[in-house]
Amino acid sequence: MTTPEPRDTEVAHVPETAGSPSGEHGEPVARTEETVLSRSYRALSLGIVSVVLLIAFEATAVGTAMPVAARELDGVSLYAFAFSGYYTTSLFGMVLAGQWSDRRGPFGPVTAGVASFAVGLLLAGTAGAMWLFILGRAVQGLGGGLVIVGLYVVVGRVYPERLRPAIMAAFAASWVVPSIVGPLAAGAVTEQLGWRWVFLGIPVLVALPLALALPQIRRRAAGPVGTDAAPGKERPSLDRRRIRLAFGISLGAGLLQYAAQDLRWFSLVPGVAGVALLVPAVLGLLPRGTYRAARGLPSVVLLRGVAAGSFIAAESFVPLMLVTQRGLSPTLAGFSLAAGGGTWALGSWVQSRPRLERYRQPLMTFGMVLVAAAIATAPSVLIDAVPVWIVAVAWGFGCLGMGLVISSTSVLLLHLSAPSEAGTNSASLQISDGLSNVLLLAVGGAAFAALGGGTVTHTATEASGSHPAAFAAVFLPMAAVALVGAWVTTRVRAAVAK
Repeated sequence: MTTPEPRDTEVAHVPETAGSPSGEHGEPVARTEETVLSRSYRALSLGIVSVVLLIAFEATAVGTAMPVAARELDGVSLYAFAFSGYYTTSLFGMVLAGQWSDRRGPFGPVTAGVASFAVGLLLAGTAGAMWLFILGRAVQGLGGGLVIVGLYVVVGRVYPERLRPAIMAAFAASWVVPSIVGPLAAGAVTEQLGWRWVFLGIPVLVALPLALALPQIRRRAAGPVGTDAAPGKERPSLDRRRIRLAFGISLGAGLLQYAAQDLRWFSLVPGVAGVALLVPAVLGLLPRGTYRAARGLPSVVLLRGVAAGSFIAAESFVPLMLVTQRGLSPTLAGFSLAAGGGTWALGSWVQSRPRLERYRQPLMTFGMVLVAAAIATAPSVLIDAVPVWIVAVAWGFGCLGMGLVISSTSVLLLHLSAPSEAGTNSASLQISDGLSNVLLLAVGGAAFAALGGGTVTHTATEASGSHPAAFAAVFLPMAAVALVGAWVTTRVRAAVAK
């Protein structure tokens, strides 16, 4: 999985030649002035950022409506499933997208992913029971897994290495408007029209990514790369072993999540079965040495999972905590996370500065410390004397840290990947991200349910349902996991060596 220096040269120079006015490497001024919005990249950049914009609106709006949806569908005890169901199926989509992209290009995975994403929203919005709602989220997850890996392959194929931090920063910046408008809009729609319209309204946004991104992806990044693209020499079909492992990792994660939520002795059976499926699948799909934080690519992949899993598992319970324990409306509860979009984009912009490249590793360490501090601070609002705005401030700093870390892991991964490996390696990064979300949501959900979290009610109407310990049992362990991530950042140094 290691990448020799010649591959770095290949990744960096092929797109630059194609994008420069003369195609000559002896014109450094032209290459230096070129940006992700230069004429040769503008349409593609706007197109793929619009895809991320769609995902951002979904994440911020759905998170705001989720507490109301779970309560009306009598599924608060299954609250974590509504999130982990998405991540569970996305694991399969990520592996499939990696194989698909490396062999035939990212156009197919992105197209199928956007369509699946929209269908999932429609299923969730029309659900009459919690299990149907979770099914819709699962269909969304499949689409999300296909899309995100496909986009990473597009970035790796088309953009030179020096522009990749900038396009990753643009991805993060596309969360700013949704993070501000999304919670307010979703809260208003939920209160005035009902939570279902939050899901049913989002598919309208599918038209924009389809119109902007797909033609450019087909033209700029379609088909296999390298010598495999030579006439008469087709790439082999999908790696069936990796597909089987992907199915195993998704099924195993789902079984483990079920066992964690259904705390009875019988749950040991699906729990053990889930572990039995997960262990060989993880060892087969992630770079060797990931579980022990081996230096370089394995630690980059591990860090992505630790950072994303701890943060997302904690963030999933923030709106529910504010609604049930402090009596906030869904709008205000969702808006408490709004500032995070801007600070996340700021962190991603900071890591993209060329002058700070040599400081990438300490910036990532600092970012994980901010994440741990934010998660540990959030449950302080369970104390009535603590003002609720503390969550908004803490989450803003946490998102700043995530912007520093998440975009950096993406940049480092592409730095280590040959063009023909970009799909597989990107899938490994996203598998680590999605699997950690599932596992840590399972752990958090189990602790939440064990301490009576499934019976929480709105404190403004039924004070007897308060279970603050259930929320503390989610946030504090996640803060500890984030601190482990701060140590993992010290192991990625080999990945940035020139």
